[in-house]
Amino acid sequence: MEQIISKLIIENFSKKLIDYLNIDVAIVGGGPSGLVAAYYLAKAGKKVCMFERKIAFGGGIWGGAMLFNEVVIQKAAYNFIEEFKINHTKANEELYIVDSVEFASSLIYHARHAGAVLFNNVKVEDVLFKNDRVAGVVVNWAPVMELGMHVDPLMIKSKAVVDATGHGASITRLAQKKTGIKLNTPSGSIEEERPMWAEEGERLTVENTKLIYPGLYASGMAATGVSGSFRMGPIFGGMLLSGKKLADIITEDLKNV
Repeated sequence: MEQIISKLIIENFSKKLIDYLNIDVAIVGGGPSGLVAAYYLAKAGKKVCMFERKIAFGGGIWGGAMLFNEVVIQKAAYNFIEEFKINHTKANEELYIVDSVEFASSLIYHARHAGAVLFNNVKVEDVLFKNDRVAGVVVNWAPVMELGMHVDPLMIKSKAVVDATGHGASITRLAQKKTGIKLNTPSGSIEEERPMWAEEGERLTVENTKLIYPGLYASGMAATGVSGSFRMGPIFGGMLLSGKKLADIITEDLKNV
């Protein structure tokens, strides 16, 4: 029995990895905007893969605000509460409260159930760059990277790469450092995240969700960092709207790739 169990795990994981060496969309970072984008892209029939360096997906949702596991979603994003079947409490005419654990779990479940493939414990250490275009990602096991082991990575080819890595916008930062590319920002470089202003942060996160270089997109807090938006704290409607906007943009863009 023990040998059969091990064989099943190795065979099925290997098949999954081989099947996803060439994909439509590689989403780096497993937070709310990325999960929502993965859900809608998969529903649109795209071959979507998400890479998360931690053991659990969900990004900053789980901890709520200062470990109070409740988060806020505004009325503009209420349709996502219904779409993902999340229990909620109406606080006032504009705001809803949801349990952060249920919220994260629901986004993960729906993204996977829609057909997106999720790889945890995997870190993107580089991007593929061909013909002045970001053309995929270079991946390794996160523990290997954390331990500084000299182990060569594997490469995943994709038509679109999404930086959904959060505040640090690490994929965009890495791509620009290595190639000197000019980004779709006022300065052509990463503008850096601005201080807290919840209302503007929510609005600008969505506004700055976009193609930032051929083949490379930014969503959620990565879009905030790349384009210099305000941060917004434990309110998540903008992140959900960002993910949906990104999915729509990429779905349209892939018609021409």
